[in-house]
Amino acid sequence: MVWLLGTFFLIVILVALYLAATSRHRKSATGDLHLTGAWARVERQLNPEGTILVQGELWRARSVSSEVLMTDSMVRIVGTQGHLLLVKPEPSVSSNQI
Repeated sequence: MVWLLGTFFLIVILVALYLAATSRHRKSATGDLHLTGAWARVERQLNPEGTILVQGELWRARSVSSEVLMTDSMVRIVGTQGHLLLVKPEPSVSSNQI
């Protein structure tokens, strides 16, 4: 009986550790993103989709303009589609100003 209880607790602990480890790599699935209007830096060229760095996190993004946005250029977030951020270029801002 004691080994059965020990096995149960071991399984519970392993499941909890697994859930904690995998949740660190997922973005929050609930609530508003509150990123509209924020500045971001392009990490991987947007043509039209790529990756941006905003508030210390990497996000998938799509340019709403027809131009290709190069790495290290600055963009402003203008909307979202799920966890895809919609951005527009901000040529007057350099990454040193943020």
